[in-house]
Amino acid sequence: MLQPRPDPVDASPATFLFLQGLASTFFSDLGTALAARGHRVRRINFCPGDWLFWRGGSDHYRGTQDAWGAWLDAYVDREGVTDIVLFGDCRPYHAVARAVAGTRGLRVHVFEEGYIRPNWITCELGGVNGHSSLPRNAAAIRAAARRLPQPGRAMPSTGDMARRSVWDVGYNLANICFPYLYPRFRSHRPTHVAMEYAGWIKKFVHRGRSRREAARCNAIYNAVGCDYFLLPLQLDSDYQIRVHSPFFGVEGFMDRVIKSFAETSQAPTRLLVKLHPLDAGLINWRKFARASARRHGVSERLDFIDGGDLPGLIAGARGIVIVNSTVGMLSLEMGRPTLAVGTAIYNMAGLTHQGDIDGFWTDPTAPDMALMADFRRVVLHRTQVNGGYFSKASIARAVSGAVPRMEAALPDALVAAARTIRAGGAGDGRLAEVY
Repeated sequence: MLQPRPDPVDASPATFLFLQGLASTFFSDLGTALAARGHRVRRINFCPGDWLFWRGGSDHYRGTQDAWGAWLDAYVDREGVTDIVLFGDCRPYHAVARAVAGTRGLRVHVFEEGYIRPNWITCELGGVNGHSSLPRNAAAIRAAARRLPQPGRAMPSTGDMARRSVWDVGYNLANICFPYLYPRFRSHRPTHVAMEYAGWIKKFVHRGRSRREAARCNAIYNAVGCDYFLLPLQLDSDYQIRVHSPFFGVEGFMDRVIKSFAETSQAPTRLLVKLHPLDAGLINWRKFARASARRHGVSERLDFIDGGDLPGLIAGARGIVIVNSTVGMLSLEMGRPTLAVGTAIYNMAGLTHQGDIDGFWTDPTAPDMALMADFRRVVLHRTQVNGGYFSKASIARAVSGAVPRMEAALPDALVAAARTIRAGGAGDGRLAEVY
């Protein structure tokens, strides 16, 4: 059944326009749920992979990135779009969409991996990470927390790595095999997916050795009661690094940290560098770290691992140095001194070390745990949804939590219009077809 376009306009429900998501059925299921609630649902595909993971009608953008903004502006007028839904607000197409939304007064619902992990995903109005509207000072956090109840316990949301891998391969295989369907599409990923997969294959071959090395390092650290700081790396391609930090990439950040550690830390304190678990191995960060340590004269006090128990490593460290990773949330929850050198939702006085990096090695500041409890409460209530993106149960839980959060941002008239349509039988659970 086609969802009718209500008339007059002031009786219309919200119109949700979906842009790019993950290689997952989450957006498709979310669109179905919103349509069943009586809302109008639209979708724009940019590549074959987008089309593959969307059930129902959709439109297709086959123009250039330069022409995208004007095309979207006209589309918003034609379809009466009120809300835009997307994953990751820094992708080139999405950054333009946020700008268009800002000029048109549209709401933007941004999804991302959870600020708090595991068991949570992020669903935030307007923007995430450096674009988040969360309070950025202790007084505002405490005031907001006083108005909120204690959050409930999260249901476990285990990921299905096999399904995630199959979906990722399917998404990228569709783009590789049918590029002529969207000839002007340009991915936000900085390297070709074939190179990434080659890196993963190589990493898989050597994973046994990497795990043994990490376990041996952990055992030695525990046996001797090693005094160390932890440097968990982020992905070089992460927009957290590329947009929300003063660094051009991981190499510059790592060298800055190692240089400071060499100049101001005291022996026998060590620096443990940990590779990001989703790093495909295209860049030899171990080689870069050791070269930097040699250049700054601390080769004998630096270790590098690919693997290991992150919570255990955080618990044993004197402090953690990051750019703006979600590892920071975990380390603060565990009460460990944390230095964030980029824009992060938790980087504020009372939580993170506010002095410069040189002073961190000798006098790291621990978080105020009462403030951290308030901050966690605010983050959970305003931005987090229990669930995940890569297993059927987790997706269903995430959809059931995301729909009321998204509807809470709508004016009462739009929700009432959707309720009227639903009561009249127009919302039958299927996606609205794009005209």
